[in-house]
Amino acid sequence: MSHRTLPPCPPSPNCVSTQATDTQHAVPPLQYKKARVEAKEALKAVLATLSRSKLVEEDESYLHYEFTSLLLRFVDDVEFLFDDAAKTIHFRSASRTGYSDLGVNRQRMEQVRALVAGKI
Repeated sequence: MSHRTLPPCPPSPNCVSTQATDTQHAVPPLQYKKARVEAKEALKAVLATLSRSKLVEEDESYLHYEFTSLLLRFVDDVEFLFDDAAKTIHFRSASRTGYSDLGVNRQRMEQVRALVAGKI
């Protein structure tokens, strides 16, 4: 199995990552209690309820979604990495273009965190 890593956030504020070390970009990872396959299916079910989300890549421990904004059709890339040894889901949410996202990526990931609480 290839050992994936999440790309680092750019200097711009339109990115959050559980692997970032600076406060502008850092967010805590998700913890899961269920088997990885069950946790992943639960996470996918939650993400499927969010508007304009599309799963573009998946393997046993990785998910990559694209979220498209309603008005300007900007695309945000949201990636999830499952670390089964630590029962941790690392994630990165970043805008492909532009500079500021007005906190959209951080807000989306806090929404995901709230929606998956107790389900994974």
